[in-house]
Amino acid sequence: MQENYLKPQEKDQFLGGIKMIPITTPKGEFKVWTKRVGNNPTMKVLLLHGGPGMTHEIYECFDGYFPQENIEYYYYDQLGSYYSDQPKDLSLWELDRFVEEVEQVRIALGLNKDNFYLYGQSWGGILGMQYALKYQEHLKGLIISNMVASIPEYQEYSDTVLAPKMNQEVLKEILKYEDAEDYSNPRYMELIVNNYYTEHVLRMPIEEWPEPINRSFKHVNPEVYVTMQGPSEFGIKGDARLKNWDVKDRLKEITVPTLTIGATHDTMDPKHMEWISTEVKNGDFLLCPNGSHLSQFDDQKVFFNGLIDFIKSVDDGTFNK
Repeated sequence: MQENYLKPQEKDQFLGGIKMIPITTPKGEFKVWTKRVGNNPTMKVLLLHGGPGMTHEIYECFDGYFPQENIEYYYYDQLGSYYSDQPKDLSLWELDRFVEEVEQVRIALGLNKDNFYLYGQSWGGILGMQYALKYQEHLKGLIISNMVASIPEYQEYSDTVLAPKMNQEVLKEILKYEDAEDYSNPRYMELIVNNYYTEHVLRMPIEEWPEPINRSFKHVNPEVYVTMQGPSEFGIKGDARLKNWDVKDRLKEITVPTLTIGATHDTMDPKHMEWISTEVKNGDFLLCPNGSHLSQFDDQKVFFNGLIDFIKSVDDGTFNK
């Protein structure tokens, strides 16, 4: 059976693993983009990108680590993201609808409890937690990366811990734009990117940011991002739909093997991310000491060593033994 599985599938070979998956929504049928890399019948990782409205491109560095470990993985642009259909209907940008989308993608890719690892970073972590709370019977393992279980606590950490560390003149100017709700002002984003993103999103000078990250930012869908998250990573502002999201009290319902990944310099509180690993029934925590929100780049070796160890330990039955 394994021999057959490992024979290249003709269609996969023709398109290099790319598959456009039809998704049924309350507003009709659309297609989302996925790309399979590798072959492994027991270790298949579906990557949920952040944003919302970013792209799979922020994970292209996985190509440098997963193939040599024989881990099969799937890039996936969620509905509204650059490589997938981008309907102009704001009612589609709801968490519960995205959960149903992930379930349809899982079915189309043939993932199940014997092989299906779900990795979600940032917004993808929210989506991963919410998916597990409804569909964890289909999961072999869950990875919640760089995401806390409460948006109000994310906002509080940003306001009370991270903001005071900024240059206070810069912070004053940022708050001036926020008070006026002038989020689209280029100066507002310039201040945040150069003073906040380089400290807590990706700890490199802007001119050194990896090409896939720049490409993903260039491809972001602002309608999805702003509707759900608000104008920037500097907390959640205005009437963004995720503003009150909180599943702290439900984490104990998650029983599948779970890895939480946090970073010392993250936009999120690493202590909260460690706490998640103690709330779920079967969890572990990986700290990236030199990393921030995109620790797959700014603390890469620690990030991938820990992630790969988790996937393999769940696969061979030694996780938390």
